[in-house]
Amino acid sequence: MRNRQIYFATHQTASTQLSGSLSKELRKKYGKRSIRIIEGDTVKVVRGEFDGVDGKVTKISIADNGVNIEGVKKDKIKGDKFDVFIHTTNIVITGINGDDKWRMNKLEGKKPRSERITPKPEKIKDGTENSVKETKNNEPKKEKTGKPKKVKEEKEE
Repeated sequence: MRNRQIYFATHQTASTQLSGSLSKELRKKYGKRSIRIIEGDTVKVVRGEFDGVDGKVTKISIADNGVNIEGVKKDKIKGDKFDVFIHTTNIVITGINGDDKWRMNKLEGKKPRSERITPKPEKIKDGTENSVKETKNNEPKKEKTGKPKKVKEEKEE
């Protein structure tokens, strides 16, 4: 019965089954155990005939229930080569394709629809009691840094 459910699963359900486990470094960084695989991710095969092969994901096939990795091909009798689809349980994700902002926000635990904001370094005005710090909305916010410093003004003649 379970095999029938998997075989006749909707496209959305079948595509969620094409998620792979993250490497130990990525698990520590993002606090997640697995994510859905997309084209451009770097993976390593850990089980099967192609054990130990590293490469980028070039194709994802829901019909073949696996992913194709560059450099993983088999030979036909006539000499042609064809792509081999490896099931996602046999691979580990070692590098993430960061082109999809929605996916990266979701992976980092932020709201997927929010804009990705790159942190900017703080700007400090010299000789004044206030410093200007960039906020999430990129609006300057004034903060007091403590006691005002005395600045001697020199006149240029």
